[in-house]
Amino acid sequence: MLCGIKFCGGCNPRYDRLSAAVKLKSLFEGEAEFGYAEENVPYDLLLVIGGCTNCCASHEQYMTKNGVVKMWDESHIEDICSRIRNIIKMEEN
Repeated sequence: MLCGIKFCGGCNPRYDRLSAAVKLKSLFEGEAEFGYAEENVPYDLLLVIGGCTNCCASHEQYMTKNGVVKMWDESHIEDICSRIRNIIKMEEN
């Protein structure tokens, strides 16, 4: 599974966005690959990591098979993990 990560510009971060991304990567080591989102790359999932509730980073320029998940607080990690696990299960079947 390939997950693209798009960070906001960081004008008003309320938590350590990079630390949250590193945590997600570590939870799926060997199951999913994470990398900075690039145009013209088809991702299984695009993760937009915003620093505040605006979560204003643009993402329309990226290709994704299973949609976009937005995160603007560390408390979203559990829900994001659930979504990633569901996609992995679908791909295995």
